[in-house]
Parts: sequence; structure tokens; C-alpha cells
Amino acid sequence: MIKVAIIITSDTRSKGIKKDETLPLFKEFLNSPEWELVETSIVPDEIEEIKNKILYYSDALKVDLILISGGTGFSKRDVTPEATGLVIEKEIPGFSEIMRVETFKKTKTSVLSRGISGIRGNSIIINLPGNPQGAIESLSVIKDIIPHGFEILHEKGGNHGRDP
Repeated sequence: MIKVAIIITSDTRSKGIKKDETLPLFKEFLNSPEWELVETSIVPDEIEEIKNKILYYSDALKVDLILISGGTGFSKRDVTPEATGLVIEKEIPGFSEIMRVETFKKTKTSVLSRGISGIRGNSIIINLPGNPQGAIESLSVIKDIIPHGFEILHEKGGNHGRDP
């Protein structure tokens, strides 16, 4: 079972100005015995708040997977990749690259996402778009690969060069 924490980064959603529609989609998407949703949070687009929430989930709660939706665009307030970059120990460029490539086939503006992915300790951290449907579509691209990544990260076998 993969323990998951979700962070929504949004000034308007964190202040209650706009209703969050992403968390319900994530809960539905991850509704299976393979995934355990441990905790969710909504934080403003502030580097320190995003960074501290990532550190809490990875270092204190020791979740396996941290999904961060929002703050990956071009706006001056979009700082999720910068916050994530401050705490990851290794990048996973392939996750972010393939999400952009595959979602580009349906939504051309997906290439404007600056989201990154990486590892901190035993946690995989993935930046996703703030658009609810875009977040789910992006995660769909890599969902079946994530468990294999954990096998390798946790040194529980796994064929490094073959499809899972």
C-alpha cells in the first residue's frame, strides 16, 4: 500500500474564496486498496508554506507519495517548483517530462507547466497542474509506474530496465 499526502497550492482556495474541486477528484482517483490517502492540505502560494508542508509529509509523516497540485504556471505567484526544488534530494525528470508530452496530445497548453518531480528520503514528490482535470490527467500518465519506482527506491527488487 502506498501512503499518499496531497497538497493543493492556491491563494484563493486556501482563503476560501474559491471552492477546491481537485481534492474530491484525487480521492476518487486513488480509491483502491493500493493507495491510502493519509492527509490533505490547502496552502497559499508561498514558498515557505509549501516547503514546510512537504517536509512535514516526507520527514514527519513519512508518506510514500506527495502530490502537489497548483502553482506550476507562469504567474509570479506560481512557486511550487521552486519550493519543491528546495527539498528534493534527487530529481525524477522522466515523470514530469512524460506527463507534459502525453497531456500535450489533448491540451496544448500543458507544456506551460513548470512542474518537477523528485525524491526526498523515501518519499516521491510530484508537482501537478492546478486545473483539477489537468492534475488527474497528468497523474493518470504515471500512476502505473509509481509502484515500480517505490520497489526500486525501497530496494525491494524491481527490474531497472524493463517495464513493470
